[in-house]
Amino acid sequence: MSARHPPDVAKQIAAPRFIKPCLAKLAHAPPSGANWLHEIKYDGYRVQARIDSDGSVSFTTRNSLDWTGRFRALAGEFKKLKVRNTLIDGEVVVQDEKGASSFTRLVAELKAGRSEAMLFYAFDLLFLDGHDTRSLRLADRKELLATLLSKLPKASRLRFSQHFDEDGGSLLAEVCKLGLEGIVSKRADLPYRSGRCGDWLKLKCIHTDEFVIGGYTDSTAMKEAIGALLLGYFEHGALVYAGRVGTGFSHATAHHLWRELQGLRRASSAFALRLTADQVRNAHWVKPELVAQIEYRSRTADKLVRHATFRALREDKPAREIGPPDV
Repeated sequence: MSARHPPDVAKQIAAPRFIKPCLAKLAHAPPSGANWLHEIKYDGYRVQARIDSDGSVSFTTRNSLDWTGRFRALAGEFKKLKVRNTLIDGEVVVQDEKGASSFTRLVAELKAGRSEAMLFYAFDLLFLDGHDTRSLRLADRKELLATLLSKLPKASRLRFSQHFDEDGGSLLAEVCKLGLEGIVSKRADLPYRSGRCGDWLKLKCIHTDEFVIGGYTDSTAMKEAIGALLLGYFEHGALVYAGRVGTGFSHATAHHLWRELQGLRRASSAFALRLTADQVRNAHWVKPELVAQIEYRSRTADKLVRHATFRALREDKPAREIGPPDV
């Protein structure tokens, strides 16, 4: 099968509900060479959109959660494609007033039960009209995807994720100047492979990772509100302390988090190692079940986050899957 000539119709098969996604490894410098292409890194939820044989549309997160009902306003955009048994890999985002994707705004829309402001940026095509396209080179898959989406009106909320063949370092520098999250560099000459195999690399302007909430402190300014969260991650089955985050909470978020954590209270710390007096000061312990997305500048020699800011809770990632940050 080539990008210009799909295979014979007789070879059509039903697209699976979900395919384990190709995941990007963190890199500290953009790769060079003609075999790499570079895309803007979006700050949203990784989602696969499936168009079934009857034309119905479903959405599945990277951890195989069915979020069709949460993204219902996007379904109509996919129905306009007039294809069947098709699986598209991409990112659901909400943009801020500058046109940058904002995870905080996306979470707010989800919490309110709205999806009208959401956009779907499509960056890969795994099945097309019953044909498994994963064996094609990425460059060919993107060519097919661009052709498919070119039939949509410019105002569509289903959009093609443009890529750049230019030097990755120059693109990353420009992206960081614009205040965006970073770039993803991908091997243009390889098939789609599930897992974190190094075919895709992510380069960040600022570190953003998920951490498990192991405790909290009360706000000194408001009643029934959190002041800070105690963070951790799982390593070899043990919860490792990763520091505190005490900024990034609106008044409403501080109250909401406090209420969410009350049902998870426990008498003792779930962290594997004994914490220092400073680390446990005024702490309330909780079961390590909630996951927070945190932005931070760096980590100390003790691997604690520095200059951390709370972004949002992650509902799509189980706490037990949160391992050590890449940095």
